[in-house]
Formats: sequence, structure tokens, C-alpha cells
Amino acid sequence: MDWNAVVTAVSTLGGVAFVFGVLIALAQRHFYVQEDPRLEAVTELLPGSNCGACGFPGCRTFAEGLVSGDTQPAGCTQLSADAIAEVADYLGVEAGEANKRVARLLCAGGHHTALQRAEYRGLQTCAAAATIAAGGKACTWGCLGLADCEVSCDYDAITMNAFGLPVVDTVRCTACNDCVEACPKDLFVLMPVTQHLIVQCRSLIEGDTAEELCKVACTACGKCALDAAPGVIAMQDGLAVIDYEQNERAGPEATARCPTGAIVWVDDMQFAGEGKQ
Repeated sequence: MDWNAVVTAVSTLGGVAFVFGVLIALAQRHFYVQEDPRLEAVTELLPGSNCGACGFPGCRTFAEGLVSGDTQPAGCTQLSADAIAEVADYLGVEAGEANKRVARLLCAGGHHTALQRAEYRGLQTCAAAATIAAGGKACTWGCLGLADCEVSCDYDAITMNAFGLPVVDTVRCTACNDCVEACPKDLFVLMPVTQHLIVQCRSLIEGDTAEELCKVACTACGKCALDAAPGVIAMQDGLAVIDYEQNERAGPEATARCPTGAIVWVDDMQFAGEGKQ
């Protein structure tokens, strides 16, 4: 073995490694960005749940947005008013206005109003029931009532009522999106709590046929669109669709002539499953 060649090779590699190490160290020193010392403190003041309801991937990135001034403390849906004020005071910024979002259920067809076409006896989850001919409910768009949404909610904001429908407590709801992902029928949507006019139906069947399957189904009669301010409601594929960009022009008058009660004006606790009173 040529030991001179071995020593030369090792020396060469060592020299190259040393040179690159020095270059990397110099580059790190040159491009190093000093982290704002307030970042850790602000992160500690946040709930740490990383729910994403603020629009950021997690509490750490939300804190970065606060420190940089790209967002305001009120953007966190889980902070109390006192906690928001504490963050604002620490950073010396305005608390901002919270545009609270909540989960809304777009179905009011419980056991008492919706027809069952079959009895489902499998695994008692909505996800499992939906894979067996879309569940036992005659309306294939309707809530299956097996509480996947309630189980997924870490904030106890959803409870199942006597009719097998989830009720959302808007005070507890943080708009974390878990119920949206858990529902196999895509019946939950996140929207500002100030949006009170809601169509609690997703059925695409029209007229008497829709009402035969569910007493609170939208029959596509179009009366709500006529009674609402122009452009607020449109009929699409046999269903009333609300333009939420025009929320300020939407009022309860659109619900007055609905023959089934499918379109409702909701406040804090959402549930209007009794149909037209």
C-alpha cells in the first residue's frame, strides 16, 4: 500500500472540508437574521393549540405575524378579551376587531323531519355509514346524525340534540375546521358569525319530491330570492344560494315565505329543524 498516497488523499479531503467549513461559517455570519426577542414572549401568550382558525398554520407563525405587524391580536379566535388586550399591550399595538368565524351546519333534516329509507346497523360513524349507499337517510345529501363532528371537536362546541342533529355553540366554536373535515357530507362551513341568513339544505332535488324526502328541504320555489334584496339570493341547480359577499344587505325578510323553513335567520345557537312554524 502506498501510504504517501493515502496521507495525501486524507490531507486533501481535510483541507477541502476545512475551507468549506470556513466559507459556511462566514456565510452564516453574513446572512444571519437576528430573531426579534419579543417572538418567544408573544408565542407564550397564545393558546398553543395551533388550530389554524386565525389563517396562519400555527401559533408560532401567528406570533411572527403579530411581531411583524401583519396581523392583530384579535385575529386569534381562542384568546379572551383580556388575553387579547395583554398581547396588544405587550406589543404596543391596537388589539383590532375580531371577525369571529364559526361552523354552520347546512342541514336541518333530523329524525323527526327526514325520511329514513333503510336502517343502518354498521359501525356507528358518519364516515362508515356514508360508504354504505350514502347512509340510511332518504335524502342522500342530509346529515347522518352519528356525531363524527361532535367527536372531532376539541372545544366541546358541538352537541347532538334529540333529533340527531349537531348544534354549534358559537361562543365555544373557534372555527378550527375539524368538523368541516370530519363530515363526509360536507355539511359544515366556516363563516363569520355576523352572517345570519343561511340555507339549511344541500339537496339538489326540487319541488314536492324534495319535501317528501325531508319536510325542511329547499323546494326551489324561489320565493326567498324574490323577497330578498336584489342579488342576495339566486337559484342554482334547484337550491337557493346566498351571496355572502352581500351580507350587509341580507335580512330576515327572505325567510318569510319559505314554505318549508329551509332558509333561516340564525343567531347564537344554530338549530332550526322544526320546519315552517
